[in-house]
Amino acid sequence: MEKNMLAQRIRAFRKLKGFTQNELAERLDVSIAVLGSIERGTRKADPKIILKISETLGIDPEELAPAMTSLRSDRA
Repeated sequence: MEKNMLAQRIRAFRKLKGFTQNELAERLDVSIAVLGSIERGTRKADPKIILKISETLGIDPEELAPAMTSLRSDRA
């Protein structure tokens, strides 16, 4: 269930920020197939890609995955 929520949030924020899958995939330096499978919830997004997605979209990682709070604190 959590994985699907993350997938839905990534897709929703991508669309809200006006990115196509292709544009976001290019900025993340991943294939469109990888991004598509993350957005469908068929591929697990590791913390590094979640951070990269949030930075690219200009949002806090916690907006995508509330559990990211501890990871972000560890980076500081």
